[in-house]
Amino acid sequence: MNQAVQKNTLYVGGLAEEVNEGILHAAFIPFGDIKDVKTPLDMATQKHRSFGFVTFLEREDASAAMDNMDGAELYGRVLTVNYALPEKIKGGEQGWAAQPIWADADTWFERQQQEEEMKRLQEEQRAAMQAAEELHRKKMAEERDGEKDEETNKQDDPMAMAEAEVLKQNASS
Repeated sequence: MNQAVQKNTLYVGGLAEEVNEGILHAAFIPFGDIKDVKTPLDMATQKHRSFGFVTFLEREDASAAMDNMDGAELYGRVLTVNYALPEKIKGGEQGWAAQPIWADADTWFERQQQEEEMKRLQEEQRAAMQAAEELHRKKMAEERDGEKDEETNKQDDPMAMAEAEVLKQNASS
């Protein structure tokens, strides 16, 4: 479960109920330009869940904010400030909570097509190997049959028999 740390997004925990995105933005703006501020809401109460995320444009600004604001007090509550980890949800190939379920549908279809193409190529290769093996077997059988035919042809051919006798005589002399 090794999640990549987002170096320019900070998790800010321990927020008081009175703190909203504007107040959170104002508390962190002294450290650099802020790209985004989010305070996730509790669906039942429609209030933030006592934490938020501040995304800076520059990593150095996020680092300075974390160094200075971790353990600081805001509206009577002590803040916990760390680098944010990407939120994971069940399902979905990417696992990003901000993405809809169907976000990875295209990659899923691409993977399916690639798998089908791979299976087709494997089948073609397997068929080609079987054809090559069959051709090799036939060729070997033909060679064996050809050797047998040559032996029988020599026995039936008077000229071949005469040549064989001359060769025997030359070899014995």
